[in-house]
Amino acid sequence: MKRTYLSIFCIAFMGISFLSAQEKIPQVEELLAKMTLEEKIGQLNLLTPGGGIATGSVVSEDVETKIKAGNVGGVFGVSSPEKVRQAQDIAVKSSRLGIPLLIGSDIIHGYKTTYPIPLGLSSSWDMELIKEGAQIAAKEATADGINWNFSPMVDIARDPRWGRIAEGAGEDPYLGSQVAKAMVQGYQGEDLTQPNTMMSTVKHMALYGAAEAGRDYNSVDMSRLKMFNEYFPPYKAAVDAGVGSVMTSFNDIDGIPASGNKWLLTDLLRERWGFDGFVVSDYTSVNEMIAHGLGDLQAVSALAINAGLDMDMVGEGFLTTLKKSVDEGKVSEETITIAARRILEAKHKLGLLDDPYRYSDESRPEKDILTEENRSFARKAATRSFVLLKKHENTLPLAKNANIALIGPLADNKNNMLGTWAPTGNPQLSIPILEGLKNVAPNAKITYSKGANISDDSTFAKKVNVFGERIMISEESSETLLDNAMEVADAADIIVAVVGEATEMSGEAASRTDITIPDSQKKLIRELSSTGKPVVLVLMSGRPLDISEEMNLPVSILQIWHPGVEAGNAVGDVLFGNYNPSGKLTNSWPRSVGQVPVHYRMKTTGRPGPESGEFQKFKTNYLDSPNSPLLAFGYGLSYTTFEYSDVKASSGELTANGSIQLTATVTNTGDFGGEEIVQLYTHDKVRSITPPGKELKAFKKIMLKKGESQAVTFEISAADLKFYNSDLKYVAEPGEFEFFIAGSSDADFKGSFTLKK
Repeated sequence: MKRTYLSIFCIAFMGISFLSAQEKIPQVEELLAKMTLEEKIGQLNLLTPGGGIATGSVVSEDVETKIKAGNVGGVFGVSSPEKVRQAQDIAVKSSRLGIPLLIGSDIIHGYKTTYPIPLGLSSSWDMELIKEGAQIAAKEATADGINWNFSPMVDIARDPRWGRIAEGAGEDPYLGSQVAKAMVQGYQGEDLTQPNTMMSTVKHMALYGAAEAGRDYNSVDMSRLKMFNEYFPPYKAAVDAGVGSVMTSFNDIDGIPASGNKWLLTDLLRERWGFDGFVVSDYTSVNEMIAHGLGDLQAVSALAINAGLDMDMVGEGFLTTLKKSVDEGKVSEETITIAARRILEAKHKLGLLDDPYRYSDESRPEKDILTEENRSFARKAATRSFVLLKKHENTLPLAKNANIALIGPLADNKNNMLGTWAPTGNPQLSIPILEGLKNVAPNAKITYSKGANISDDSTFAKKVNVFGERIMISEESSETLLDNAMEVADAADIIVAVVGEATEMSGEAASRTDITIPDSQKKLIRELSSTGKPVVLVLMSGRPLDISEEMNLPVSILQIWHPGVEAGNAVGDVLFGNYNPSGKLTNSWPRSVGQVPVHYRMKTTGRPGPESGEFQKFKTNYLDSPNSPLLAFGYGLSYTTFEYSDVKASSGELTANGSIQLTATVTNTGDFGGEEIVQLYTHDKVRSITPPGKELKAFKKIMLKKGESQAVTFEISAADLKFYNSDLKYVAEPGEFEFFIAGSSDADFKGSFTLKK
């Protein structure tokens, strides 16, 4: 799906909307009473003048003329107080009713101050950090005139071939729900009329992360049980947190594309979940229903508005066909009135109907955007997102006076620090790794060599470089690059190799069937690891990679995702020990792409694979690989070590209306102080539908000094054990439960309790 834009949830159901039962806003109703049918339809039209990144083939034309005619409800791709004021001037002073515009944007992981990609931020497991990041992004974006954000993306994703896995929070519905809630609260705050808050959009409704074959925009087919138990929770968490808008996805659900799916947008979103905001389509997704095979533009536009879609992004099908559909009795005027009401109510919530220029304060950008305070936060967020995947001997942390060979195509490369979907950031303001290491350890001797191209394949590079040069193929031969790197390595005591994916090797329209490190870099890694010197791989990517080969080499591995504007400083902080890495993976990493999908919630089946991992005929296992992932969900190392003991429950029985405490003692047994993310999982031993092997129920991040112990306690009630049964009723069934308290999903420190009737 394209850079997802606003979700506007709306729909007329039997001529009566969910919202119509609520108290109406006089200011909105007065406007509606004055509006012609054409002006109501105009409010449902979202356009872009092309000032930002277009993620489809369409860029709107004659935008100013359409605004003056009352044919535009919102725009995106416009920023700065001056430009936003100009746009609002046209709407307020030159249209008949003077209705201001929504001003939207994709602000995915920070605005000008760019943070790690969302998959990286989720690896912090720090909801306060994530919420603060959204607050800072809202403050910066609103300073630049923007009042509506197309974020968060909360799609559960378990297929690392899918490039947009970079934009979400991973594979787990519970963790994903916590992230969704934190981001909505961060963007919207307590009062949307405050000029430093903005309306949030949860996307993509729904199931977009389960695209078949990991190919972007592809079909999705899954059972209702899987939808409700595994994929819907983060969307619902955002709705429960008060998100103002919802964006539809590109895929179909039960054979009907999301933008025209009445069961999804009305029956589920509005009537079951009680959503009272507006629903917006993704980029031209209404028009794309033609290619899905559901009719011409008039037919699919009528399908969408009748299904509960309120706003059409860029496609203009609503603008050009809805009046005809009303005249022909295919759409009721009341349906259009309800959708227009939802758009106007959003503008009321933002305070735009009282002050259209609320977000046009020209004094704000200088004092609110890319400040030292904001960059300091970005640096902190990046350090918390890094995941130490492997420790070899005692290489890390590095001494601040070390003699270091810094090698790799991503080691001194500003263009690849921000990550995918950072259209509002400036890569040239980022701190590359070379600069950051020198900043943190000025007494270290650091010598740089590129060593290899990100990829030697010029055809592949051309596909990646759509938004600018991300893969630069050197005029020097790959042999010369490698020879130069080996000379630098020979003169050093320690080798730090920065390798992995370019920014646009993941993200939208960046699906890959091969999720290994490119061959050009693999060759470099092999040669460096054969020197006998300590080697640290600093791995940059927007997705889980297949690093089975690299995990078997004598190297340490630090996963840094794409870290954002403060990338180099944050990497320096962690490599030199200013911060002890504490991140944990929010996706399982496969041993090979042939395992995909592999995730920790997989069911055991009637012929479970052997616990030993050794192959057994007529069991659910592979001839050529263990069932388990290479790296489990929740996995992440530290410069210190942690041990778990004394796992216990306060009672062996949990009543339907009571709660019990589940406790484990965690001890820092290593040589450094460090943070540990303590995770609680449960397993329902007998259930009316087949249960997953484990389910994450809670987590806590604790700090322990060297030698320190702490008892970590989680309180759990029957409500925490609920699931959707085969009737889609949300229930907790009595029976025996195992629980696991550990540092990752594959650990096995467990106890048990029984839920009583």
